[in-house]
Amino acid sequence: MSAELGILLRPEGLRLTVEITPPDPMPLARMLLGRPTVEVAELLPRLFNLCGAAQGQAARLALGLPAPALPAQHEILRDHLAKLCLIWPKHLGLPPRPLPAAWAEGGVALQDWLWGGALPERLTTFIASGAGVAPLLAELAKHFSPGEAVADLPALTNPMALTAQENSPAGRVAEAALMTQAEALWGRGPLWRALGRMIDLHRLAAAPYPPELRPDGTAVVAAARGAYALSAHAEAGRVTALTRVTPTDHLLAPGGALELSLATLPAEKADLAALVVDILDPCVPVALEVRANA
Repeated sequence: MSAELGILLRPEGLRLTVEITPPDPMPLARMLLGRPTVEVAELLPRLFNLCGAAQGQAARLALGLPAPALPAQHEILRDHLAKLCLIWPKHLGLPPRPLPAAWAEGGVALQDWLWGGALPERLTTFIASGAGVAPLLAELAKHFSPGEAVADLPALTNPMALTAQENSPAGRVAEAALMTQAEALWGRGPLWRALGRMIDLHRLAAAPYPPELRPDGTAVVAAARGAYALSAHAEAGRVTALTRVTPTDHLLAPGGALELSLATLPAEKADLAALVVDILDPCVPVALEVRANA
């Protein structure tokens, strides 16, 4: 049983062929079915500690339990800032940025820190300004030309379907004016996705995304990587059925964002594959190999 996501890339002419080996699924049914509902809602975030607050919130909503004390909003802000300030700058050779003061409180101060002032109207002007997090976008624009490492997917409309859908922070804010500018200029590649984290953070600094309980009983909750969907049923206070679909499930689907993004990365830029994968952000350990053909 492997908990790693295996990614094998082989240069084929100007492009890369992509071989993806998903990690083995955790046997949730064996671990959770038959347990009390409260126990399951408390155990699920411990089993999957990444985005644990979002998963606990989804479980409680689907099982009709009180909302958790820790909102998923705090978790998303933290994870977005870690990417923007620490992880992606390291990939790009930029110095790390200290997290803004009182970031967990959100509000206008966090929004102003992000852009170096008010939300800009023109993306290219902002990227050239050096304000806020613009230097990160400028580096991405240097490394990835238009059309490189892109994945153009349908919007997330059926969260429980294990198909290729745009389940990501960028997809959540795809209609924003800056996002449409980024898509027109570069396509739905690394810059578009990084900008999506910024706009998602901007919106979350103002207000959390409300969780959704659909008529079929499916709970859909915003998380740092996209949206978690969870369907659960209980009888006599014990869980009898539970299905969980994550942003990574959609990311790894055949024809999904991981496969398409790497397949549209030029072979000469294979050294950027680790950055592409980190921007896509699967919630499992990754074993990435670039192997030349014999």
